[in-house]
Amino acid sequence: MTAIQLFRNTDVNGAGEFAGESAVCDWRGALFFPDLGLLAVSDLHLEKGSSAARRGSLVPPYDTAATLARLKSAIDDFAPKIVVSLGDSFHDGEGSARMPDIFRDMLVSLMTGRDWFWVSGNHDPDPPKGVGGESVRELSVGSLLFRHEPSLDAGEGEIAGHLHPCARIVQRGRSVRRRCFAADGRRMIMPAFGSYTGSLNVLDRAFAGLFRRDGLMAYMLGADRTYAIAGRMLRPG
Repeated sequence: MTAIQLFRNTDVNGAGEFAGESAVCDWRGALFFPDLGLLAVSDLHLEKGSSAARRGSLVPPYDTAATLARLKSAIDDFAPKIVVSLGDSFHDGEGSARMPDIFRDMLVSLMTGRDWFWVSGNHDPDPPKGVGGESVRELSVGSLLFRHEPSLDAGEGEIAGHLHPCARIVQRGRSVRRRCFAADGRRMIMPAFGSYTGSLNVLDRAFAGLFRRDGLMAYMLGADRTYAIAGRMLRPG
């Protein structure tokens, strides 16, 4: 199974077709569908730093600012009509209420003039407070189905988050590990967008059964572009 079959007309920056829709896997970790005017992000985990601080961890509280700045950059570039945040948008149920006003105002500014959907996640099952937008358990748009956790029973077109995928390759003795979009043409699992989020190798058993073994592709995030890597090139760890 080739990249052309999985994500048609894929170039080095992750532009191609998924479930019949033109799509771009952006290097910042956002997924854009130009014909739909839709931008998707996953696992922002806003206010993770303040959540850790409440438990006594000395973590610099810079994650929300960095995550929103990167989100603004993607929105400025793509100018979407619709934004879908695929769950765990806030690190806990009180994150939206705890967010400082300067960041709340920035988020509300990004939401103004476009439809904004919060998909419920395991960290934030209830609607966020004080920021607007529409909260949903999952969202169907054309041939696409957006949800937080991937389902083994899902049909073609599922786009999920939750697992924070990354990929590792080894070339000329050098190991490179990066967050990635993971896809096999039937489903896609998006990388975590949040600045303080960890990642899990896409070959980990947590991904078992989600992708066809001969169809897995990883779209690894680089400094300013996305790289399409065939599953046979991936390494554990």
